[in-house]
Parts: sequence; structure tokens; C-alpha cells
Amino acid sequence: MSTVFLALQTNEETRPIIEAILQDNPGAVVDEQPAMVKINAERELIVRRETIEEITGNGYDLQSLQVNMITMSGNLDQTDDEIRLFWKA
Repeated sequence: MSTVFLALQTNEETRPIIEAILQDNPGAVVDEQPAMVKINAERELIVRRETIEEITGNGYDLQSLQVNMITMSGNLDQTDDEIRLFWKA
């Protein structure tokens, strides 16, 4: 299987986002570095706006995730409600 990943800066804004990603992707593996967090998953990784909003208690625009994104691996499918990283078969 192919692994997809998302790497985010480590800061106060990304902590609840990382928590939401791990909640929605129970098989994901976290690789914490001093200045970044890389989240790896087999086949697919989902980032849901609704989960981020539940954790933060505030509205969230998924487009703003790009400000803290360092890099990613996989095909990207994005709507207003979720970002999906995956590999096409």
C-alpha cells in the first residue's frame, strides 16, 4: 500500500488541527519533529472542517490550513468540508 502524509508546522494554531486529524484517522501515525508534525496514513488521510470546529469551538476555513502546511504527499481532493489525500489506483 502507498502511504500519504501531511506535514504541518508545530504551533498553537495547528495543535487542534492535528488532534482532529488523528481523531478522524485512527490508523494514522504521527512523527513529531522540533518544528513540524508529519502525519502518515496508509492509502488515505482526511481532514474534516467539522471535527476541527468541534475541537476549537470556532468556525474554520480549510483553506487556511495551507498557511501552516509544509508539504504533503498524495493526490488532493478538497471541498469546503474536507481535504482528502489519497493515491489513485
